[in-house]
Amino acid sequence: MTPFTLLAIAAAAFFVAHVLLLFTSFGKSGYNKTKYFWSHLTLWICGALAFAMALLFAGKGESDIIDVFDTPVKRWLIIVVVLVLSAVAHTVVKLLVMPRYQSR
Repeated sequence: MTPFTLLAIAAAAFFVAHVLLLFTSFGKSGYNKTKYFWSHLTLWICGALAFAMALLFAGKGESDIIDVFDTPVKRWLIIVVVLVLSAVAHTVVKLLVMPRYQSR
């Protein structure tokens, strides 16, 4: 297995973990702060792995998608998107989801 493939599998696994942890952070028993934190952490790790893939493999023909990130600005956009996504998700949870759990 190539390093690119290993990074891609790891990034995908962390993204799946992020989604599972995010959706299981809220349930009938209430809000699980630890799972919610880990959901954010796994998203950030996924973003870091995607950034590393772009840094190491962009422009080398490993993947047409990764080749899009062939400049430093485009690479850093990966980090910006991850941070914005995390901030938006946190804001939605804080403003829309948490009030439902606090009113119980």
